Amino acid sequence: GTRNSYSKTDLDATFMRMKDDYMQNGQLKAGYNVQIATEGQYTLAYSLFSNPTDTRTLIPFLDEIENHYFVLPKHIVADAGYGSEQNYNDILSNRKREALITYNLYLKEQKKKYKQNPLNPDNWQYCEETDTYICPNQKRLEFQYHSVRTDRTGFQRRFKIYECEDCSGCPFRSSCTKAKEGNNRKLMVNEQWEQQKVYVRAKLSEEKTSSIYRKRKIDVEP
Repeated sequence: GTRNSYSKTDLDATFMRMKDDYMQNGQLKAGYNVQIATEGQYTLAYSLFSNPTDTRTLIPFLDEIENHYFVLPKHIVADAGYGSEQNYNDILSNRKREALITYNLYLKEQKKKYKQNPLNPDNWQYCEETDTYICPNQKRLEFQYHSVRTDRTGFQRRFKIYECEDCSGCPFRSSCTKAKEGNNRKLMVNEQWEQQKVYVRAKLSEEKTSSIYRKRKIDVEP
Protein backbone atom coordinates (compact mmCIF):
# COMPACT_ATOMS: atom_id res chain seq x y z
CA GLY A 1 0.00 0.00 0.00
CA THR A 2 1.43 3.33 1.13
CA ARG A 3 4.33 1.70 3.04
CA ASN A 4 7.61 0.29 1.79
CA SER A 5 7.75 -2.52 4.37
CA TYR A 6 5.78 -4.42 6.99
CA SER A 7 6.35 -7.08 9.63
CA LYS A 8 5.22 -10.62 8.83
CA THR A 9 4.21 -11.13 12.47
CA ASP A 10 2.45 -7.76 12.80
CA LEU A 11 1.14 -6.47 9.49
CA ASP A 12 0.38 -3.01 10.93
CA ALA A 13 4.02 -2.48 11.99
CA THR A 14 6.57 -0.87 9.67
CA PHE A 15 10.34 -1.35 9.85
CA MET A 16 11.89 1.80 11.32
CA ARG A 17 15.25 3.00 12.57
CA MET A 18 15.10 3.04 16.37
CA LYS A 19 16.97 5.33 18.75
CA ASP A 20 18.14 2.35 20.82
CA ASP A 21 20.62 1.28 18.12
CA TYR A 22 23.02 -0.70 20.33
CA MET A 23 24.98 -2.15 17.41
CA GLN A 24 25.44 1.31 15.85
CA ASN A 25 24.64 -0.09 12.42
CA GLY A 26 21.29 1.54 11.70
CA GLN A 27 19.36 -1.68 12.23
CA LEU A 28 15.66 -1.72 11.44
CA LYS A 29 12.98 -2.99 13.80
CA ALA A 30 9.26 -3.42 13.35
CA GLY A 31 7.47 -0.64 15.19
CA TYR A 32 5.07 2.27 15.27
CA ASN A 33 5.39 6.04 15.28
CA VAL A 34 3.67 7.32 18.42
CA GLN A 35 2.40 10.91 18.33
CA ILE A 36 1.43 12.70 21.55
CA ALA A 37 -0.14 16.14 22.08
CA THR A 38 0.63 17.70 25.44
CA GLU A 39 -0.07 20.76 27.56
CA GLY A 40 1.46 21.37 30.99
CA GLN A 41 3.04 17.88 30.80
CA TYR A 42 -0.38 16.25 30.54
CA THR A 43 -1.08 13.99 27.57
CA LEU A 44 -4.20 15.36 25.88
CA ALA A 45 -4.27 13.15 22.79
CA TYR A 46 -2.26 10.37 21.20
CA SER A 47 -2.25 8.20 18.10
CA LEU A 48 -0.21 5.45 16.45
CA PHE A 49 1.06 5.64 12.87
CA SER A 50 2.78 3.18 10.57
CA ASN A 51 4.61 6.04 8.83
CA PRO A 52 8.18 6.34 10.21
CA THR A 53 8.54 10.08 9.46
CA ASP A 54 7.06 12.71 11.78
CA THR A 55 6.56 15.15 8.91
CA ARG A 56 3.77 13.12 7.35
CA THR A 57 2.01 12.31 10.59
CA LEU A 58 1.19 15.88 11.63
CA ILE A 59 -1.83 16.48 9.37
CA PRO A 60 -3.59 13.15 10.09
CA PHE A 61 -2.83 13.58 13.81
CA LEU A 62 -4.36 17.08 13.84
CA ASP A 63 -7.38 15.65 12.00
CA GLU A 64 -7.74 12.97 14.67
CA ILE A 65 -7.46 15.53 17.48
CA GLU A 66 -10.19 17.66 15.95
CA ASN A 67 -12.47 14.68 15.26
CA HIS A 68 -12.07 12.79 18.56
CA TYR A 69 -10.48 14.99 21.23
CA PHE A 70 -10.80 18.80 21.27
CA VAL A 71 -10.78 22.04 19.29
CA LEU A 72 -7.25 22.94 18.25
CA PRO A 73 -5.64 25.84 20.11
CA LYS A 74 -4.52 29.05 18.44
CA HIS A 75 -0.85 28.00 18.39
CA ILE A 76 0.35 24.65 17.03
CA VAL A 77 3.85 24.03 18.44
CA ALA A 78 6.26 21.34 17.22
CA ASP A 79 9.95 20.82 16.51
CA ALA A 80 11.78 20.94 13.17
CA GLY A 81 10.85 17.36 12.31
CA TYR A 82 7.37 18.65 11.46
CA GLY A 83 8.42 21.73 9.49
CA SER A 84 7.36 21.33 5.86
CA GLU A 85 5.59 23.39 3.22
CA GLN A 86 2.57 21.08 3.30
CA ASN A 87 2.26 21.25 7.09
CA TYR A 88 2.59 25.03 7.21
CA ASN A 89 0.02 25.36 4.43
CA ASP A 90 -2.41 23.08 6.27
CA ILE A 91 -2.14 24.91 9.61
CA LEU A 92 -2.11 28.47 8.25
CA SER A 93 -4.56 28.17 5.37
CA ASN A 94 -6.85 25.24 6.16
CA ARG A 95 -7.07 25.38 9.96
CA LYS A 96 -6.49 29.13 10.38
CA ARG A 97 -4.04 28.59 13.25
CA GLU A 98 -0.54 29.89 13.96
CA ALA A 99 2.34 27.49 13.31
CA LEU A 100 5.20 27.75 15.81
CA ILE A 101 7.24 25.08 14.08
CA THR A 102 10.86 25.40 13.02
CA TYR A 103 12.33 23.78 9.90
CA ASN A 104 15.51 21.78 9.32
CA LEU A 105 17.79 24.69 8.41
CA TYR A 106 16.35 27.19 10.90
CA LEU A 107 19.25 27.06 13.38
CA LYS A 108 21.89 26.83 10.65
CA GLU A 109 20.53 29.96 8.99
CA GLN A 110 21.18 31.93 12.18
CA LYS A 111 24.92 31.26 12.06
CA LYS A 112 27.43 33.79 10.79
CA LYS A 113 29.07 31.24 8.49
CA TYR A 114 25.77 30.64 6.68
CA LYS A 115 24.94 34.34 6.32
CA GLN A 116 28.39 35.23 4.97
CA ASN A 117 28.80 32.34 2.52
CA PRO A 118 28.98 34.00 -0.94
CA LEU A 119 28.08 30.74 -2.70
CA ASN A 120 24.83 30.41 -0.77
CA PRO A 121 21.94 31.49 -3.07
CA ASP A 122 20.12 32.91 -0.03
CA ASN A 123 22.82 35.57 0.08
CA TRP A 124 22.71 36.46 -3.62
CA GLN A 125 21.43 39.85 -4.70
CA TYR A 126 17.91 39.76 -6.16
CA CYS A 127 16.41 42.38 -8.47
CA GLU A 128 12.62 42.34 -8.25
CA GLU A 129 12.12 44.56 -11.32
CA THR A 130 13.94 42.21 -13.68
CA ASP A 131 13.31 39.02 -11.65
CA THR A 132 16.99 38.10 -11.71
CA TYR A 133 19.65 36.98 -9.23
CA ILE A 134 23.29 38.06 -9.26
CA CYS A 135 25.83 35.30 -8.49
CA PRO A 136 29.27 35.83 -6.82
CA ASN A 137 30.83 36.14 -10.30
CA GLN A 138 28.47 39.04 -11.03
CA LYS A 139 26.54 37.04 -13.63
CA ARG A 140 22.77 37.21 -13.92
CA LEU A 141 20.50 34.24 -13.32
CA GLU A 142 17.33 34.90 -15.32
CA PHE A 143 13.93 33.28 -14.91
CA GLN A 144 13.36 30.43 -17.38
CA TYR A 145 10.19 28.51 -16.53
CA HIS A 146 7.85 27.22 -13.82
CA SER A 147 8.07 23.67 -12.48
CA VAL A 148 5.59 21.67 -10.39
CA ARG A 149 6.60 18.65 -8.30
CA THR A 150 4.05 16.28 -6.77
CA ASP A 151 5.05 14.11 -3.80
CA ARG A 152 3.62 10.73 -2.80
CA THR A 153 0.81 12.33 -0.80
CA GLY A 154 -0.32 14.32 -3.82
CA PHE A 155 0.88 17.66 -2.46
CA GLN A 156 2.23 19.97 -5.17
CA ARG A 157 5.23 22.25 -4.75
CA ARG A 158 5.74 25.03 -7.27
CA PHE A 159 9.20 26.25 -8.29
CA LYS A 160 10.61 29.03 -10.43
CA ILE A 161 13.67 27.91 -12.38
CA TYR A 162 16.48 30.39 -13.05
CA GLU A 163 19.61 29.84 -15.14
CA CYS A 164 22.93 31.68 -15.16
CA GLU A 165 23.71 33.57 -18.36
CA ASP A 166 27.23 32.17 -18.61
CA CYS A 167 29.20 29.92 -16.24
CA SER A 168 32.17 29.39 -18.58
CA GLY A 169 35.51 30.34 -17.03
CA CYS A 170 33.92 31.07 -13.66
CA PRO A 171 36.47 30.80 -10.80
CA PHE A 172 33.69 29.56 -8.47
CA ARG A 173 32.33 26.90 -10.84
CA SER A 174 33.67 23.79 -9.07
CA SER A 175 32.27 24.98 -5.72
CA CYS A 176 29.07 26.49 -7.08
CA THR A 177 27.58 23.85 -9.36
CA LYS A 178 27.78 20.19 -10.35
CA ALA A 179 26.56 20.96 -13.86
CA LYS A 180 28.69 19.47 -16.64
CA GLU A 181 31.05 21.71 -18.58
CA GLY A 182 29.07 23.66 -21.14
CA ASN A 183 25.97 23.79 -18.93
CA ASN A 184 25.11 26.69 -16.67
CA ARG A 185 24.10 26.79 -13.01
CA LYS A 186 20.35 26.52 -12.41
CA LEU A 187 18.52 27.78 -9.36
CA MET A 188 15.16 26.48 -8.06
CA VAL A 189 13.13 28.92 -5.97
CA ASN A 190 9.96 27.92 -4.12
CA GLU A 191 8.31 31.26 -3.34
CA GLN A 192 5.65 29.86 -1.00
CA TRP A 193 8.26 27.98 1.03
CA GLU A 194 10.41 31.09 1.30
CA GLN A 195 7.40 33.12 2.49
CA GLN A 196 6.60 30.45 5.07
CA LYS A 197 10.16 30.55 6.40
CA VAL A 198 9.93 34.34 6.72
CA TYR A 199 6.70 33.86 8.68
CA VAL A 200 8.32 31.33 11.04
CA ARG A 201 11.38 33.50 11.66
CA ALA A 202 9.13 36.48 12.41
CA LYS A 203 6.94 34.52 14.84
CA LEU A 204 9.91 33.07 16.70
CA SER A 205 11.49 36.50 17.04
CA GLU A 206 8.41 37.92 18.79
CA GLU A 207 8.59 37.70 22.57
CA LYS A 208 5.09 36.29 23.11
CA THR A 209 5.20 33.54 20.49
CA SER A 210 8.86 32.70 21.09
CA SER A 211 8.14 32.16 24.81
CA ILE A 212 5.33 29.77 23.84
CA TYR A 213 7.70 27.88 21.54
CA ARG A 214 10.39 27.64 24.23
CA LYS A 215 7.95 25.82 26.51
CA ARG A 216 7.88 22.90 24.07
CA LYS A 217 11.11 21.36 25.35
CA ILE A 218 10.13 21.39 29.02
CA ASP A 219 6.58 20.28 28.22
CA VAL A 220 6.93 17.61 25.54
CA GLU A 221 10.35 16.07 26.14
CA PRO A 222 9.87 14.95 29.77
